[in-house]
Amino acid sequence: MGKWPVIPANRSDDIHNLAYLDRADLILFVAGNQFMVMEELLGAFQQSYPEIKHIFYETLPPGLELKQILAGGAVFQDKILPGTPDVYAAVSEEAMHVLEKNELIRKSDYFIYLHNRIVLMVREGNPLGIASVLDLGKDEVRISQPNPELEDIGIHIVNMYREAGGETLVYRIMEEKRAEGTTIFTVVHHRETPLRLRKGTVDVGPVWATEVAEARKKGLKVEMVEPGELLDQRNKVNYFITSLKCAPHPESAQKFLDFIKSKTAQSIYQKYGFIPHFDTN
Repeated sequence: MGKWPVIPANRSDDIHNLAYLDRADLILFVAGNQFMVMEELLGAFQQSYPEIKHIFYETLPPGLELKQILAGGAVFQDKILPGTPDVYAAVSEEAMHVLEKNELIRKSDYFIYLHNRIVLMVREGNPLGIASVLDLGKDEVRISQPNPELEDIGIHIVNMYREAGGETLVYRIMEEKRAEGTTIFTVVHHRETPLRLRKGTVDVGPVWATEVAEARKKGLKVEMVEPGELLDQRNKVNYFITSLKCAPHPESAQKFLDFIKSKTAQSIYQKYGFIPHFDTN
């Protein structure tokens, strides 16, 4: 078991339809920040393809899912989960390059299908008056920070820090404040950051705009601080998706990839605050 990455035992909310795993018609590893979309998206997909009855899917950080693929599996509670999905989605082209280098996909297999933007999630009323990315460098501001090694959003967040305040701000937040205990890394930020804000153990968390919308829909008392269009990475955040060469259900994988480009799928994503890549008109 030592060679496989360990998925935190309390992440059952990101391991979906585990009972179907042995008889799945489709296995999906998707970027965790899409968790709020998946039920409606897969419902619409199965309406188009009713022959695909059982879908096992993960909504974990794509960096963790990539480790799972490369290791050939992962440990979750007392189970070994598969290492080869039919479809893998990430928010980093680098993840696709890694799969290509390991001869698990071809360059022609992957494509961009979606976009998003970064905002700052704060508690209702924004008690510290956080107004900009630069405020995250202040001593008193406690940050829930996605780990760039596990979560693709972390890479984009660090780029946002760099564009806002240069390497000085990056070092302040990612090194000094982490040593001081005021930058606290996440493993699954879309679950952990809202929880930390609710408990008052942090003051701010950089997240996808879609996650603030979802948190508020669930009644969480949070607000959104906009970094601004020049910093929120909206023109640089690309969601990539691919099938794998050794996909256990290649026909189902192709059907899902065709569906993800459709007006139906793209409109569902848009409804949840994502920025479509394909035309929805």
